[in-house]
Amino acid sequence: MVIPLDDDNPTTTRPYATVGILIVCVLVYLLVNDPKSDFGLVPAVLTGRDARPGMAVVPAWTTVFTYMFMHGGFWHLAGNMLFLWIFGNNIEDAMGHARFFAFYVLCGVAAVFAQVLPNPGSIVPMIGASGAISGVLGAYLLLYPRARVLLGLPLGFLIVQLGRFPAGWVLVAWFVMQLLMGGMNATRVAGAEGGVAFGAHIGGFVAGLLLVTIFKRRNVPLWRAY
Repeated sequence: MVIPLDDDNPTTTRPYATVGILIVCVLVYLLVNDPKSDFGLVPAVLTGRDARPGMAVVPAWTTVFTYMFMHGGFWHLAGNMLFLWIFGNNIEDAMGHARFFAFYVLCGVAAVFAQVLPNPGSIVPMIGASGAISGVLGAYLLLYPRARVLLGLPLGFLIVQLGRFPAGWVLVAWFVMQLLMGGMNATRVAGAEGGVAFGAHIGGFVAGLLLVTIFKRRNVPLWRAY
């Protein structure tokens, strides 16, 4: 799997919100390292199809927010935080700290609807920041499509650098992959197994595309040459 390693897109402000989200995700992973924790979002519980009496630690509606700070394993966490670190700082720079955090959370909420509505009876827990981060990627596509992203191919303990490519190409290719994989995933039996929440990725990305013009600063143009 090809991964981003860096971009050549400088920022003018310190990414306090991005770093804060990263720290919270790491701390939650260290303290609550359990994918089946009640802080994860279970579609059937959220929609009331599976009440699970006596099991809930928090109300079901709060998992719409808590799920995006949890991860099921080290590589799940590391991959999401890598994407957040590379792309999040520029979007925060374009929006400001508070607006970026609100944007991030709303994209995470949109990801929930995209994942839950097609399969409201699923009992598979939904956790991870990838839905919210997908929104960051959508915003990056509209704001900085001409920035260049360094891609790498992990080979065991080595990462082979493949070169720098326009962010627009990279992010469109990423989104197309989510659509293809999401379509393949939809053919499986609903709720029968876990896996990557492609619906959440698609929903978060689309939310980022739609919300970026609302949350960016007025003096920040779209399709920016950076």
